[in-house]
Amino acid sequence: MSDANAAAPRPEAADEVVLRVQELTKYYPITGGLFRTKVGEVKAVDGVSFDVRRGETYAIVGESGCGKTSLGKTVARLLEPTSGTIEFRGQDIAAFDDRQLKSIRREIQVVYQDPTSSLNPRKRIKDIVAEPLVVHGVGTKADRRDRVAELLARVDLPQEFAYRYPNELSGGQKQRVAIARALTLEPSLLILDEPTSALDVSVQAKVVALLEELQAELDLAYLLITHDLSLTKNIADRIGVMYLGRFMEQADADELFARPRNPYTEQLLSAIPIVDESEAVYKPEKIEIQGETPDPSDPPSGCSFHPRCHRVFDDCSSVAPSLVRVGEDHTSRCLLHELADEDAPGSATDVDSTGRGDR
Repeated sequence: MSDANAAAPRPEAADEVVLRVQELTKYYPITGGLFRTKVGEVKAVDGVSFDVRRGETYAIVGESGCGKTSLGKTVARLLEPTSGTIEFRGQDIAAFDDRQLKSIRREIQVVYQDPTSSLNPRKRIKDIVAEPLVVHGVGTKADRRDRVAELLARVDLPQEFAYRYPNELSGGQKQRVAIARALTLEPSLLILDEPTSALDVSVQAKVVALLEELQAELDLAYLLITHDLSLTKNIADRIGVMYLGRFMEQADADELFARPRNPYTEQLLSAIPIVDESEAVYKPEKIEIQGETPDPSDPPSGCSFHPRCHRVFDDCSSVAPSLVRVGEDHTSRCLLHELADEDAPGSATDVDSTGRGDR
């Protein structure tokens, strides 16, 4: 393993895996009683595996409370993982200490949901964007000033904005500042946590266009965390659908929208609003999602989705389904696939820890 304080060289291969997550878990303890002893746990992330390649967008989608934000924060090592591995460009950072993580944080940056709360209201924009350079001791004052000017231009903000405070900017302008700050140290992975949900619809499109332009220009890897399937369809290359801490389905974006194999994904897709009839082909017949997401501290037995599933049958309440391969780079967690496997051997295959299955 190379020195953790030195940035690893970036391979030239177009299919370079920047991030590989394997069997990652993040459990929160539940305490009770006079001495606050542990009485249970919330499995916010429960055995999740996926990878993100250079220049692509991998989207984690699901309803509120499914664990996707905990997953993003754990991958960024803002939360301590309970178990599993987080390989970032060949190094397992899951057990890194603070000193080792400092160098990795130059390479992994986060853009948060609400730009207003993520920007220091007492600092000018030039100081906010330059702060990562100061923290990591990069460049002289003149170098930092030039870098701020370059980044403001890159995110299409006028240079005079450098001397403004966050409260003088619109929501979209604040998010551009947040993106500029994330790019300051030339990272290879951006974790985008609901980056447009706090913005007006007209502004969302501009921010998405900026993110796509920056990705093409800088060959960035994006881990997109969102509940917005319309956004996901427009910018994601691959998708992981999450429910109560686990992946229910993973596939290439086009494949997942055209041929969803998991009942939960079907329900999510059926709820997407369409703008014109050309989008109707991607939308399953309307399926009403029953009830609310269960309490993650007390998940249902068997398949965690069975109380809300429109394809439920008797075994679903007692048998927990495995994640199985149902197509090329397409996996799903549902007992229907395992029944199909019994009827037609080879139609579904247990996946390995990479989430890709046997080949």
